[in-house]
Amino acid sequence: MVILPVSLISVVAITVALLILVISYFKKLSMTLALIIANLFVFVLSVFYSNEIISDLGFRPIYLFPDFIPQIYTLFTSMFVHGGFEHILVNMIVLFLIGLPFEHRIGGKKFLLIYILTGFSATLFYSLFNLNSIIPLVGASGAIFGILGAFAAAYPTDKIIFPIPAFIMILARIPVWVAAVMFAALETFYFAFVVGDNIAHLAHIGGIISGVVISAIFLRKRKYKVKIDYKVESEKTGEFDVSKLEILVKNEEERKILDRIKQERIPEIREAWIDYFIKKTRCPNCNEKLSFDGKVVKCKKCGFRTNF
Repeated sequence: MVILPVSLISVVAITVALLILVISYFKKLSMTLALIIANLFVFVLSVFYSNEIISDLGFRPIYLFPDFIPQIYTLFTSMFVHGGFEHILVNMIVLFLIGLPFEHRIGGKKFLLIYILTGFSATLFYSLFNLNSIIPLVGASGAIFGILGAFAAAYPTDKIIFPIPAFIMILARIPVWVAAVMFAALETFYFAFVVGDNIAHLAHIGGIISGVVISAIFLRKRKYKVKIDYKVESEKTGEFDVSKLEILVKNEEERKILDRIKQERIPEIREAWIDYFIKKTRCPNCNEKLSFDGKVVKCKKCGFRTNF
């Protein structure tokens, strides 16, 4: 069994990246922005220590063989390593444009889980066709394509601002499913007809496919029916009255969010706004964070609860 040495700078790079994700996870900050910051931090270090970081943290398909299994951790670390300024710039722009709206839809925890799982899947998909390769795979694009596939499968008609490749890169507002189909077709074309561009197009295809599959597993939708008296009926939770959220409003921002909930007529968007409202508000008694299970808003510290 072969255990390859890892430089101190590589350990520092991935440790700080992990700390950024962990802090954002427990503080309930945006995981999309946390991933961008973590990637940028590792990239800045790689500007000065490119050989060490790419060699230590990049994933090589040969690592799937039993002799090299100790290096399997690079399935994760390779998602934070980029080969140049253009590489990370394009990846982070696309992650920002599709990550924020998708995370708003499903929440930070599920978003991070799907990001990591599709990143793994994309790399493994490529590696299965290149098992003897010792060329390091780096970049977040497999996970980003995975997010695009998951977003398109779960909320196909949502519109996002997305870069469209033409003679020059232009930004257009298009449905997510259009973006997914367009880039799946583009990556398939590149894989079939373009040779020697040093891009793992198979990983991108694997990312989209895994995103669709993982979305079906983790993002099974709850069906909501909106009523004119601001009551919502859920197959999972039963009926609750949104007007009872009034007790939690303490400032103008929360008032605007509640008004937005009452005005929204698209069930899935309304559900997302309700979840967002509960996360923003605090217990009216002790000012601690509240939890919501679809039926009851409650405070674990003082016992406050409002049934719907």
